[in-house]
Amino acid sequence: MLADDHKIVRESFRALLEAETQFKVIADVGDGEEAVETALKLKPDIIVMDMTMPNLDGTGATQRILAQLPKTRIIALSMHSHHQFVTGMLNAGAAGYILKTCKARELIAAIRMVAAGKTYISPEIKLSSPRKPINEGPQSPLAPLSDREREVLKMIADGYETNEIATRLQMAEKTVASHREHIMRKMNVSNIAGLTKIAIKEGLSVL
Repeated sequence: MLADDHKIVRESFRALLEAETQFKVIADVGDGEEAVETALKLKPDIIVMDMTMPNLDGTGATQRILAQLPKTRIIALSMHSHHQFVTGMLNAGAAGYILKTCKARELIAAIRMVAAGKTYISPEIKLSSPRKPINEGPQSPLAPLSDREREVLKMIADGYETNEIATRLQMAEKTVASHREHIMRKMNVSNIAGLTKIAIKEGLSVL
């Protein structure tokens, strides 16, 4: 299954993979919530998962899918090589991480390795300890946040307004405001600029 918010990427990857006789693309989806819903319905062996999608990001979708489909193997697809993005997905349960700048043969090799039960990380990515947990240690200001609070924080840092966050995360505006207050209190920050600064520093946002 392919999950990416750009249709041209999905179409290109589908054509590439279906040219290989051992692969069958059973679905392609354009946002995180749809990825979860479709995966739980179709139970794919492999999912190529974009990191940045509407409604639910790749990390959140990966966590929710693997909670119910632990045998599914997920390969993260991203433009970002920063170690916090990589280890964040690996800690969520992904079995691979490739960059969108990769060549076609690398994507195919990654899928084959992950299907064989191995882990694949793009060679351009240098990690001294790929499985070292991030955002959970005592020195990280993100440690006290729940998964939902991290989603809200990321969208705040990415510049979304309260009503936009509410629409995308399918919650009431009052709930978004409540999450924002909890996040500020937990992170000991009094304004949006402070939240954004920490989110960028911790690799949660790239703006």
